[in-house]
Amino acid sequence: MDRKALSYFTAGIFLGVLLATAGFALVMRHQNLAGRQGGPIVLKLGHGLDQNHPVHAAMMYMAERLREKSAGSVELQVFPNGQLGSETECIEQLQRGALAMTKTSAAPMESFVPEMAVFGIPYVFRDGDHCWRVLESDVGKELLAAGERVGLYGLCYYDAGSRSFYTIDRPILVPDDLRGLKIRVQQSKTAMDMVEALGGSPTPIPWGELYTALQQRMVDGAENNPPSFYTNRHFEVCKHLSLDEHTIVPDILVVSRKVWDDLPPHVRAWVQEAADESSVFQRRLWREGTEEALAAVQREGVTIHRPERRAFVERVRPMHESYAGTPVGDLLARIQAMESP
Repeated sequence: MDRKALSYFTAGIFLGVLLATAGFALVMRHQNLAGRQGGPIVLKLGHGLDQNHPVHAAMMYMAERLREKSAGSVELQVFPNGQLGSETECIEQLQRGALAMTKTSAAPMESFVPEMAVFGIPYVFRDGDHCWRVLESDVGKELLAAGERVGLYGLCYYDAGSRSFYTIDRPILVPDDLRGLKIRVQQSKTAMDMVEALGGSPTPIPWGELYTALQQRMVDGAENNPPSFYTNRHFEVCKHLSLDEHTIVPDILVVSRKVWDDLPPHVRAWVQEAADESSVFQRRLWREGTEEALAAVQREGVTIHRPERRAFVERVRPMHESYAGTPVGDLLARIQAMESP
């Protein structure tokens, strides 16, 4: 084969690979929107929570409401337990249009939308009522829309309660109790900064791997809300739950901008309505689930501690001050100036 023929041959292979890759992406995107020729629009939603979790129940409620609103022409398929990947992997799939929706904590979102870091700042909210006043305000709406520039569209917030520390051997009653402990955190710079500010050693570990990490003592504890602590059975290893309530980090239901733009306007309206209704439904489930989880883990031998928050608030004050003059700092100031209902 002469040099010219070889050049054409190589170019042909390269073009073939490009066309095959583009074709595969189109097929994957099409499969997100249609289950079969002439059949319903199929939207796939992946998340990392257990089927018993209140947030999963809310998404199943959304699927039912969407089926009813669309008379069966739109189907939402929910895949729990990290079947479709970790939170970060699912977000990346949304950006490519390979997955329609995911439920993610606001913490991993800050890698894609830096403004989301405001949720991870400890003690930014005075209480749950203050948090929801913010989420339903212009600030909350701006944060949902902020992901559009990176291919992500926020549909609604879900209540994820207050996050607190739980540990294997000893309770966290004052910040110094964290000294020398490896604490699992989400893949979030803000979460890592918080644990460091309080004296601990932050250790990012995927949620689905945490139970094993606790069992094998790769970490000494973690931080999350009571329902997640209970439904994922971390109480079997960690016998101290310290309700310091350092952060209130909401969950966010996110849709791929590529998939969203492919949907007809009336379908987008159905999806948004169903998402909003699922958020209201989930908040009621969350209140009930939190009370049930606290009672259940106590029955399983967990000791619940309620430390005085003042020492924790004072320890992270420099962290608050470090955001002065930044976009996150401006958001922090707007949030803290907002009154509770």
